[in-house]
Amino acid sequence: MTVHTRVADRQPLPRYLAPVPTALEDLGLRFAWLVVAINLAGTVFGFWYYQAQLLSTSPVMWPFVPDSPLATLAIALAIAAWKLGHEQPWLTAIAFFGNIILGLWTPYTLLAFWNAYSYLDPLMFHFLFWSHLAMVVQAFVLHRISDFPVWAVAVALAYYGVNLVLDYFVPVVGDLHHTAIPLERTEPMYLGADALGVIGAGEVTVTLLALFLALATRAKLCEAARRAAVE
Repeated sequence: MTVHTRVADRQPLPRYLAPVPTALEDLGLRFAWLVVAINLAGTVFGFWYYQAQLLSTSPVMWPFVPDSPLATLAIALAIAAWKLGHEQPWLTAIAFFGNIILGLWTPYTLLAFWNAYSYLDPLMFHFLFWSHLAMVVQAFVLHRISDFPVWAVAVALAYYGVNLVLDYFVPVVGDLHHTAIPLERTEPMYLGADALGVIGAGEVTVTLLALFLALATRAKLCEAARRAAVE
């Protein structure tokens, strides 16, 4: 049974924490089930896209391979839980981290390896590029359904921290588990870094960014609540 959850009023967050126009936030939350459906469709496409890499990876490591489809699945589940009146802060935090990290890392990688991705049909290249940036947009709406408690941010950081280690440093089972790239890891790239270093540096950077944004959002929401209580 659908629970009609009231859309929370937008808090006075700084623009860098809430860059999406209020009208667009309201529209996305009003049509939340459509957003859920779109993300589930993206999840299905993502698992199809990762099928070759999944088949070559030990099943025990699958939770750390299809990063983008797991991020879209997380935000679909987080929004659905909120709509049903049971918002899960840990799930919302994971969705926020995942959509910020993969929403930025994928376009970064496509641009960093522009020539190597020339085998992609231009339509597919643009679809991957812009659909991942859209993930960032929807991540910035999640402050309307959760206040990002520190413990929930810690859960998200733990998952994506482990994911970083398995992707670029210690594979544990089999090979490193980062998303496949269209050139050798040891291919020299920029500033003395090889291809693995380039993608690893990108993911570390956006993970730290997601951590900062989540904790800054928490701090600013707490400040707003204190001001409201005083007034």
